Amino acid sequence: MGRKFIESKTFWFQVIMWTVMLFMPLMFIAPGEALTLVGYFRRAVIPIALLLVFYTNYLWLAPKYLHSKLSVRKLMIINFISVSVLSLVLSQWGEFENYIRREKTVANDEIPVLPSSTTGVKFHLFLFFRDFFNLGASAILGCSVVMFRRWVALEQAHQKAEVARREAELKNLRNQLNPHFLLNTLNNIYALTAFDPTKARTAVMELGKMLRHILHDNQQPFVNLRDEADFLHNYVDLMKIRLADNVTVSEDVDIPSPCTVFIAPMLLISLVENAFKHGVSPTHPSEIHLHLSADTDTIIFEIRNTYFPKPSTDNSGHGIGLSQVQQRLDLAYPGKYEWKKGLNSNNLYTSTIIIHDTQLHDY
Repeated sequence: MGRKFIESKTFWFQVIMWTVMLFMPLMFIAPGEALTLVGYFRRAVIPIALLLVFYTNYLWLAPKYLHSKLSVRKLMIINFISVSVLSLVLSQWGEFENYIRREKTVANDEIPVLPSSTTGVKFHLFLFFRDFFNLGASAILGCSVVMFRRWVALEQAHQKAEVARREAELKNLRNQLNPHFLLNTLNNIYALTAFDPTKARTAVMELGKMLRHILHDNQQPFVNLRDEADFLHNYVDLMKIRLADNVTVSEDVDIPSPCTVFIAPMLLISLVENAFKHGVSPTHPSEIHLHLSADTDTIIFEIRNTYFPKPSTDNSGHGIGLSQVQQRLDLAYPGKYEWKKGLNSNNLYTSTIIIHDTQLHDY
């Protein structure tokens, strides 16, 4: 705790302030005048008063009263009265200093030549308002430091709350995604059981591998890109089991080995599901091409497929997957991704996600 305070900006601000205040009396020593401890402390009265006002507000008044408008009024009244009284005392002290200087000149048989501006009511008023202004500024500075520290604390709390909110939303989206993904997969396995029980058993084994990934890795905010690529490959193998011969599926994976790149779990699976849902026809030639590449700064995922729109009567999926992809990209990679999708010149539906994040390898 002590080391943390010493390394803080507040500590060094106070060190600089103390240094300036304690050296200030040395600036008013006349040439040839001997510096004594008593003489130093006589000149240090004003800097000490400034520090007293600052720390009274910084350590006690501001933390106690800076809560509501009524409390702030009390703080202003207390400061006004205390600063006024202290300014009056300091103005008297200033007159006393002048008296000491006059006595010294008389004792040294010197002719005191003091301007008229250093005596009388006007001089007292000058000293009073000068000290009132300086002490008032010191009180405002003490309150300002407290307000600034509170603002920093509130900003940090707000940032922590925002991070917690984003993590909660991401966790909620992942929890929604699992049932959606499992529903589609189980429907595929159910269809297999009707005409090929052997393939259905193989599909159940593939699903088991995928479930292990979901249960273990999906609970983390980010997973290794190699594990996510294996998960996508297992899903593609599962889908190939029930595909006809007129469907061509290709995979192109180019990621570092060993892989130090991380990605939000199950972020890309919805795009692959969508490709198999809309890109495969039982009667027409169909194709699906997956490309995944990455370096330490960028992830590129592209999927191209033939496009066969579902009839309006087909409500399977309801478009939940793609909307979740958009939400998860916004939450996990705000301002750090591009997502382009649409039909290209070859009448293939292309969806490309590019994630730019210099911290991809540091999770």
